[in-house]
Amino acid sequence: AVGSCRRRRLAPLNEDNGRFLLLAALIAAYLSAGATVFSALESPSEAAAQLRWNRTLHNFSRIFNISPPELRAFLRSYEAARAAGIRVDALRPRWDFPGAFYFVGTVVSTIGFGMTTPATVAGKVFLIVYGLFGCAGTILFFNLFLERIISLLAFVMKACYERQLRRNGILPSNFRRGTAVAGVGSLVGWKPSVYHVMLILGFFAITLSCCASAMYTAVEGWNYVDSLYYCFVTFSTIGFGDLVSSQNAAYQHQGLYRFGNFIFILMGVCCIYSLFNVISIVIKQILNWVLKKLECRCCPKCHKSSTRLSRRNAITPGARLRRHNVAVDVDGQYDSDTEGRRLSGEMISMRELTASNKVSLAILQKQLSETANGYPRNVCINTRQNGFSAGVGALAIMNNRLAETSDSR
Repeated sequence: AVGSCRRRRLAPLNEDNGRFLLLAALIAAYLSAGATVFSALESPSEAAAQLRWNRTLHNFSRIFNISPPELRAFLRSYEAARAAGIRVDALRPRWDFPGAFYFVGTVVSTIGFGMTTPATVAGKVFLIVYGLFGCAGTILFFNLFLERIISLLAFVMKACYERQLRRNGILPSNFRRGTAVAGVGSLVGWKPSVYHVMLILGFFAITLSCCASAMYTAVEGWNYVDSLYYCFVTFSTIGFGDLVSSQNAAYQHQGLYRFGNFIFILMGVCCIYSLFNVISIVIKQILNWVLKKLECRCCPKCHKSSTRLSRRNAITPGARLRRHNVAVDVDGQYDSDTEGRRLSGEMISMRELTASNKVSLAILQKQLSETANGYPRNVCINTRQNGFSAGVGALAIMNNRLAETSDSR
C-alpha cells in the first residue's frame, strides 16, 4: 500500500497540474452555467424583438409600396454606415485628436469598445505594432500600480494595528516605526490579511463605480443601472461597446467632463485589476483546499507520515524561536538558498518551495513587515538557477506582498 501511494504521488499529475485541471474544469462549468442563465434570460427577448422587426418590415413594405429586397438592400447600406461610425444624430468626430486619443486609450487598456476602428490598411497594420507595445506597457503599469496599492494598504493597516495595540496597552506609547521591530513580540507575527485587502479594494471599487455612475447619469442621460453596467464593463476591460461615454457632439463643461471621464476610467481599471488579482489568490486557496480534500488517502499510515513530514518542513512564524530560542531577524535579507533553508532547519531549497507553491510564511512576513515599515526591499529569493523561480506577473506580486491564507490561519 505504501509503494502504491508513493507511485501515485510521483505521477505526472502533481499539485500544480491538479490545480490547473481543477480550475479548467471549474471554469468550463462556470461558462456552461453562465451560458444557460443568459440563454434563459435573453433568448425570449431576442425572439420577441425579431418577431416585432419582421412585422415592422412587412407593414413598412406594404404601406409605402417598397419591395422587400429593395428594403433589405437599403438596410444593409445603413448597417455599413453605422459600422463606419455614421449616425442619424450629430456625433463628435471619431478621428480628431481627442477622439483618436480616446481610441488608443481603449486599445492599450484592452477595453476595445469597437465604436471606432481603423478603416485603412495602413491604420490596421499600425494598430498591430502599436497595440503590441502599448498593451505590454499598460499591463506593466497595472502591475506596478498593484504593487504600490498593496504597499500603501499594508502601511495603513500596520499603522491601524499599532494604534490598536497602543490603546490596549500592549505597545509602548513611545514606540516609533523603524525601530527594532523584532523586540516587540506582538508585531513580529503580524501580517496583513488577504481578505481585509480584498474588502478594502472591493469597497473602493464600489465607491468609485457609484461616483462615476452618478456622473454618467447626469451628463449622458442614462439611467443609474445602465451607468453601473457601463462602469463594470469598462473597468473590467470587457468593453462590449453598447454604451460608450463622451460620444455626443457637445456637452456642458465638455473639457471638465472629458477629464473626469478619463480619470474615472483610469482609476477604475487599475482598481478592478488589483481586485481581480486579490480574488484570484482566494480562488487559488479554495483550489488548494479542494485538492487537499481529494488527495491520496489509500494508506492511512503513509498519509499520517506525509502529514507529519509536511508539518516538520513547514515554516511558520515563531518556529525558529521555539527550536533554537533565537529571535527572528527582521532586518536581514535572505540572499541565498542556504539562508532560506536555515529558516526551517531542513535541506530543502527555496526554489523547490516556490515551485510547489509552499511559499515560506516567514519570508512573506518579513517582506510585509518591510513594506509596512518602509524598509528597503531587496531580492529575497535566489534566482541564479531560474529567473522565473519566484513567479512572474500580478500573481507573483500578490504572493510576495500578501501571505497566502494557510491552514493555520
